[in-house]
Amino acid sequence: MDFRLTARQEELRDSARALTGFIMKYELDCEENNGLPPQAHTEIRDAVLDSGLQAVNMPAEWGGAGLSILEQVTVQAELGRLTGALWDMVWRPANALSFCTPEQRERYLVPVIRGQRRDCYAVSEPEAGSDPQSLRTTATRTEDGGWVLNGEKWFVTVGDHADFMIVLAAAGEEAAPTLFLVDKDIPGIEMTRVPRWMHTFVYEHPEFTFTDVRLPGDAVLGEVGTGYDITRSWFTEERLMIAARTIGAAERALELARDWAVERRQFGSPIADFQLIQGMLADCAVDIAVNRAYTHQVAWEVDEGVLDRKTLHAKAAIAKLSASEASGRVIDRCLQIFGGRGYDRSYPVERLYRELRVDRIWEGTSEIQRLIVAGELVKRGTGVLRMPSS
Repeated sequence: MDFRLTARQEELRDSARALTGFIMKYELDCEENNGLPPQAHTEIRDAVLDSGLQAVNMPAEWGGAGLSILEQVTVQAELGRLTGALWDMVWRPANALSFCTPEQRERYLVPVIRGQRRDCYAVSEPEAGSDPQSLRTTATRTEDGGWVLNGEKWFVTVGDHADFMIVLAAAGEEAAPTLFLVDKDIPGIEMTRVPRWMHTFVYEHPEFTFTDVRLPGDAVLGEVGTGYDITRSWFTEERLMIAARTIGAAERALELARDWAVERRQFGSPIADFQLIQGMLADCAVDIAVNRAYTHQVAWEVDEGVLDRKTLHAKAAIAKLSASEASGRVIDRCLQIFGGRGYDRSYPVERLYRELRVDRIWEGTSEIQRLIVAGELVKRGTGVLRMPSS
């Protein structure tokens, strides 16, 4: 097995690194102003399109970059170095949109790929977080074949910026979990609260209510009753991307902390001479190297098609769990190395410290990932730990 980057992967990494460098100049503005002005959004959108890294998870024939999972991981690791979650400005349409009908694709997905529209995914509710099957948002059939949507959604990331939503609701008398494409300007949709979060995020995570929102019959994404299956497939891939981004963030923090330790002098010596500092630097390097290798391995296995769905689900959970928790440890050590300056919001390590905390919560908490992995072990044995064979 050859783990060297191919020429194609190296080219993608370099393109992502250059794009990251361009976007990085907006970090302090985003932190100080809790977001960016429209002009900055336009400038970054144009840079993304110029880079060819828009919609990396969508086929080239639809206008996306058409990257493999390993290639996406390579790109996301570079973008993860950005603070303010500016990596999210390099848009990856929700994988669920690949289930669009041809008509839906032209109306929703293609404009997203081109940077003309933006989607957001509305799944969580006051009583449905880690347990999405507790959802109370309903879609009731109408006599004309349409639907009426009622309910409430929380933590709708990019909900302030997006112009349409992918909403999970219990549809019909069977309460079948179903996804709906919902334009945000339809009467009956209200953004009720925009919480202030621990991190600074270029987009918000608002709460919405849906009151007798009328939808046409063709608003269903996929088929009635397939909402959970489509969402799970999105979660599986997104967990690998979270692993990649957190590794990239941790590597940036270590680079900064290493340079600081070499330059910063106390008691007549660079603090890099002190063994306690050296120990922290070494532990950071181990956390990053091990998790990068495993995330790349699983991404390669996905591309090779050697994993069944359940094993893939468990391996993605391992990658997300391990990388997000390891990166949290790395950032904590790096902030400590910076001392008081590490607590200053103008320093990237402070921003990363706040921002990486959510990666142990969203797209499945660390506890849920442990349950997924344990379930695989109990039901099917330790095969999830093995490398595939030809």
